[in-house]
Amino acid sequence: MGTRRILVVEDLELNRKVVRIVLKAKGYEVLEAVDAEEALALLQAGLPDLILMDIALPGISGEDLTRQIKANSEWCHVPIIAFTAAAMKGEREQFRDAGCDDYISKPVDTHALVDLIERHLSE
Repeated sequence: MGTRRILVVEDLELNRKVVRIVLKAKGYEVLEAVDAEEALALLQAGLPDLILMDIALPGISGEDLTRQIKANSEWCHVPIIAFTAAAMKGEREQFRDAGCDDYISKPVDTHALVDLIERHLSE
């Protein structure tokens, strides 16, 4: 199997940079999108192995984008991990209802992030 590709959908450069550095150090190819439109264009160009999805995106929210991805028969099998600063009571269920396979809160614990990604990629 070749290099695993992870699509990071995150509007803040600092968050993308932290994730990019950590994932590249683990040998992953990192694709980046700052909003739903960029993410959809990257998905049409080629499927990643996993998507790390910011929920609070400008324009179309990460929740709505997740619903679009999961409604597409060609994309629905790609695991999506919600990546959010919001971790209020009930939101975990809200993310799952939108189609997210898991979630991790910001500021991100990089070790927990890698463990979570590796767990989903091994399923």
